[in-house]
Amino acid sequence: MGKTKDIREAVEAELGFDPLVDPADIAVRNINGDVALNGTVPSYPQYLEAAAAAQRVGGVKNVHNHLEVVLPAGDQRDDAMLTTAANNALSANITVPDGVEATAYDGNLELTGTVKHGPQRAAAELAVAGLTGVRNVRDDIEIGYDADPAGVALLVQDALDRYALVADDSDVGVYTSGNTVTLTGNVRTWAEHDAVVGAAWMAGGISDVRDELDITG
Repeated sequence: MGKTKDIREAVEAELGFDPLVDPADIAVRNINGDVALNGTVPSYPQYLEAAAAAQRVGGVKNVHNHLEVVLPAGDQRDDAMLTTAANNALSANITVPDGVEATAYDGNLELTGTVKHGPQRAAAELAVAGLTGVRNVRDDIEIGYDADPAGVALLVQDALDRYALVADDSDVGVYTSGNTVTLTGNVRTWAEHDAVVGAAWMAGGISDVRDELDITG
């Protein structure tokens, strides 16, 4: 999968294979494993799934998602209706704590509030992503937790050992500064990348994860 044409064709094939994506208006560009998705999709879940599909292809190092969500007329919702639907979805999700709120602007949802952990913030995004009328989700939720993050690097490394997705001779580095984790080094696949980033977000006391990982493909 080393040739530019091969990777582009493989991504196009994966988009066509994925039943959750309509690839009719998606154009794929590739330069040495840097893949760009251009065009339009009819829903926000398809916007997310198209990027996930591209990431599954061997040789893809980065995915630049430039897709625009163009909602069919029947899926458009006014701001008040979408705001209400989003806040109802957040309230109904047991993982999302009280105080997280959504506001809609022309189909763009903004999430605000405070949670204790990264997975709670991810749950809030997931709770509203599939609502009819959503064009985009902006996550401004803050993570506030009074735990001491000093031992986070060791906790994250232990988690990666348990997952067994990162090779023993991996050069992945986990560094903490205050409540920020910085991830460096090389991983082979997006699965490894997501495992490392996910482990960092699960650690208590972390408010930001800086992803400096390189995917070798």
